[in-house]
Amino acid sequence: MASSRPLSGALALAAAVAVVIAPGAATAYASPPGVKDVTAVLFEWNFASVAKECTNTLGPAGYGYVQVSPPAEHIQGAQWWTSYQPVSYKIAGRLGDRTAFQDMVNTCHAAGVKVVVDSVVNHMAAGAGTGTGGSSYTKYDYPGLYSAADFDDCTSQVTNYADRWNVQHCELVGLADLDTGEEYVRKTIAGYLNDLLALGVDGFRIDAAKHIDTADLADIKSRLTNPGVYWKQEVIYGSGEAVQPTEYTGNGDVQEFRYAFDLKRVFNNENLAYLKNYGEGWGYLSSSVAGVFVDNHDTERNGSTLNYKDGANYTLANVFMLAYPYGAPDINSGYEWSDTDAGPPNGGAVNACWQDGWKCQHAWPEIQRMVAFRNATRGESVTGWWDNGGDAIAFGRGSKGYVAINHESGSLSRTYQTSLPAGTYCNVQNNTTVSVNGSGQFTATLGANTALAIYTGKSSC
Repeated sequence: MASSRPLSGALALAAAVAVVIAPGAATAYASPPGVKDVTAVLFEWNFASVAKECTNTLGPAGYGYVQVSPPAEHIQGAQWWTSYQPVSYKIAGRLGDRTAFQDMVNTCHAAGVKVVVDSVVNHMAAGAGTGTGGSSYTKYDYPGLYSAADFDDCTSQVTNYADRWNVQHCELVGLADLDTGEEYVRKTIAGYLNDLLALGVDGFRIDAAKHIDTADLADIKSRLTNPGVYWKQEVIYGSGEAVQPTEYTGNGDVQEFRYAFDLKRVFNNENLAYLKNYGEGWGYLSSSVAGVFVDNHDTERNGSTLNYKDGANYTLANVFMLAYPYGAPDINSGYEWSDTDAGPPNGGAVNACWQDGWKCQHAWPEIQRMVAFRNATRGESVTGWWDNGGDAIAFGRGSKGYVAINHESGSLSRTYQTSLPAGTYCNVQNNTTVSVNGSGQFTATLGANTALAIYTGKSSC
């Protein structure tokens, strides 16, 4: 479930979903349209900082998309979750105004990076006051936008995930739940998304999609000026629950939370050898409709997945995700926290990576360099899997690339068999060279908790 903490504490709302429909098509795909399927999720970065990062890092590294935090006007407060309590659909939140948002979209596009917007359309804010853009509001009354008639009749909190009606009509952590079965509400939500499309946005993350009937989302999506837009829905799998992720795949991709949950368990307590058939072989969604991640803004805080505090386990899990051809990957990039409610440093302004608490996971060399690996090996299946039965694995991506991960406590020396052409390659994990012989073999020593990744087209470091 999305985290549910009382309003007096915090509102850890929904996590992400990577959903995609190719423009103009009716078929959903598990990667964004185009040849680059990795999304950098710059959580709570302000729009000016996102723009600079598109130019300086994301574009050159080969990221296809950047996901930005909710731009709509929201309740005041320093906590990160205030961004998930909208009071209007004006672009007037903590992260920047309409002009800054438009400048960001244009700058990212110029860098070859498309823009996905985290979109909060399940609910409006609780409480009463004045929003970040000056709008006055009370719960169930957001002047000029929604009134009491536009909200669901259930005004108690969601409590029973075995009850579909409770999940989709009651209030997620006490927030005013929009009646998305209503014509006016559907039209108004579509109007908000169409405004973002008019500014050049390339896709949406639908926050708390599990709490909206899939038919309601399909109707809203059909009203968009580009009804085939890249579309991410957050629908967290829960065994035996009334609402299941598979219900939403007709709208686009659904993020596969089990992927992230299980990666934590495997990297912390089990053997990487188990990952040989990861994905569909584990009963997950089809790769063609799955979005994947190691962590997101909710799960890194609630402990259900790995996070930046897990050191090599976290780094190597991201390396594996980018190397392995299942779903479309999101790289979570946020900031240090001890208080899980704490908002972004400097109000979202990133003066430089690795300063002021900004973690910039998308720019960690071991992670960033795997984006180009993924782009270069796109469309190639896993070949020549090897493992030692424990925590060392290696596999090829056809004749385009090869990766080895040593998660053992000591170094590992061996000769690997690849399908790569003979030649010299750059191991992008540490910028050393690897020589592959005419039989496709190379010999290497990997230190404990390190990886190796080579691919065609990258011969020099």
